[in-house]
Amino acid sequence: MDRRTFLDRTSTASLFIGLGGLSVASCNQETVKKITILHTNDVHSHIDPFPKDHSQFANLGGLARRASLVESIRQENPNTLLFDAGDIFQGTPYFNFYGGELEFKLMSKLKYDAATIGNHDFDNGVEGLAAQLPHAKFKLLSANYDFTNTLMAGHVKPWETYFADGIKVGVYGLGIQLKGLVSESLFKETKYVHPYPVAQDMERILKTEEKCDLIICLSHIGYEYKNEDRPSDIKLATKTKYTDLIIGGHTHTFLERPTVVKNQIGNDVLVNQVGCFGINLGRVDFYFDAAKNISANGTRIIV
Repeated sequence: MDRRTFLDRTSTASLFIGLGGLSVASCNQETVKKITILHTNDVHSHIDPFPKDHSQFANLGGLARRASLVESIRQENPNTLLFDAGDIFQGTPYFNFYGGELEFKLMSKLKYDAATIGNHDFDNGVEGLAAQLPHAKFKLLSANYDFTNTLMAGHVKPWETYFADGIKVGVYGLGIQLKGLVSESLFKETKYVHPYPVAQDMERILKTEEKCDLIICLSHIGYEYKNEDRPSDIKLATKTKYTDLIIGGHTHTFLERPTVVKNQIGNDVLVNQVGCFGINLGRVDFYFDAAKNISANGTRIIV
C-alpha cells in the first residue's frame, strides 16, 4: 500500500500523519469503503461492571455494556470485526467456578470473530483450555505456539481471513514465552517459537499468497519493555512489512490512541492496546479508496 494516513480523534487530542497526501476528506465518498475493527485484551473473566465505590475503576466495564456498544457500532457499520488479544481467563470467581465456559459462551454471543491465546488462558492447563473449546464459536489464532502432542492440536489456526464489503482482512496471532510465566505442568508440550520471524512469515503469506488488503496481528507479547531483547509489539512493528495494525495485550497498557510506528519499509503500523478488565473497547476505522489506499481513525471507548 503506497500511501497511508493515520487520523486519531479523541476528546482531548487529534493526530494526523500522512504519506502521499491521502485523507478521508480527499476521497470520493461513493468510492470509500469503511471497515471497523473493535478489540479487547486482558479481560480476565470480568463479566460484571466494577462497583461504584471501586478505588480505581468505579462503575466501569461490564460485558452487557460492551455488548450494547458493539451492537450499536455494528448497526452504524455492518462491516465490523471484533477481536480479543488474550488473557480471557482468570481474575474473578466466574473462572474459578466455571473454568472459562461462561467467558467463551458470552464472547460467542457477542460474535467475536477471533482471539489469540494469553498466558493466563493456560491457568487450568492445556486440558482445561481444550475442555472449553465447544463453547467458543470464534477462531483461536496463534502462529507461534506449536500445540503438537497436546489436546489443543488441530484446534488453533495460525491465521484466518475475513471479507467485509469486498475488503479481504488477514489476521494472525502471537503469544508470549510461556516458560517462566506458566508452569510447564500446565502448558505441557506446547512449544514457543520466537514471534518476529513467525510474524514476518504470516504477513508474507497473507499479503502475497492470500492477497489481503488489510493485515492485523493479535498479539499477547506486550506493548514495550525496558529490556530491548524481550519481544514487544513496538519492536515487532519495526520488523514487519505488511502488517497494518497490531492489537496488543499482556502489559495492560492503557493507550488513548494507537501508537504509530514505522515498519521496515517506512510505512505506518498502528499499535493499540486498551488496558484490561473490559473497561475500554478499542476501535479503529479503516477507510479504503478506489485504489485501496488506506486511511485510519483510531480511538478508545470507555465502557
